[in-house]
Amino acid sequence: MRISEGALLVVLVMLIPFVVELRTALSWFGVELSILETGVIGSAAALAIIVWAVWSPNGDANGESSRAG
Repeated sequence: MRISEGALLVVLVMLIPFVVELRTALSWFGVELSILETGVIGSAAALAIIVWAVWSPNGDANGESSRAG
């Protein structure tokens, strides 16, 4: 993993208010998002963060770091 499990949890928890405030900020510019659309955006962002965190930094499929050894 690129970051620790605890740090990943903190990032995912902080994503919730970020998505809610993004919805609020977009409404100032006339962009109205439904609860469903907000959930989809939040889920996509969470999935992208999880994929980034789990993906090996050097691209190895087996997940082992080239620094080990």
